[in-house]
Amino acid sequence: MPKIEIREATIDDVEAMRGLLNDEIRNDVNVWDETPRSIAVMRAWLVERLDSGMAVLVATRAGAVIGYAGYGPFRPHSGYRHTVEHSVYVDREERGSGAGRALLRALVKIAEERGIHAMVGGIEAGNAASMHIHREMGFVETGRMPEVGKKFGRWLTLVLMQRTFDGDNAGTMP
Repeated sequence: MPKIEIREATIDDVEAMRGLLNDEIRNDVNVWDETPRSIAVMRAWLVERLDSGMAVLVATRAGAVIGYAGYGPFRPHSGYRHTVEHSVYVDREERGSGAGRALLRALVKIAEERGIHAMVGGIEAGNAASMHIHREMGFVETGRMPEVGKKFGRWLTLVLMQRTFDGDNAGTMP
């Protein structure tokens, strides 16, 4: 089987990324949105991220996008400028292949190199695989918010996991 490659996302990846996100929106509780994204919305999202210097990565196998990950502002207030929130999406046929782990590892490395102080992930409490991978990457559970979301007629619990990077000179999110 061809190996997984991780690289920076480009505008040419938007359609594949949109397909992955919309599959999650339509079929799972890993994304707490119920409205699929249009190509225009996804393109604008990626352009904004790239123009702002934020990290967006794709995982490919034999040239096909099988996952993506990125980070952006944790919250909109200036006091949070040293903290980012990230997301990782992997094609359901590729789950367990190592793509999610590789994306998260690369994203953490970029955040640390750019001087980010803290990285936060919001994970649905039933997603044990994601929480396991995050623990492997040095994240710890810092909060659990029962029944703060609802999708497919059921209440969802949000688990916050955080990794704080060492160093006294934390950078600012680009």
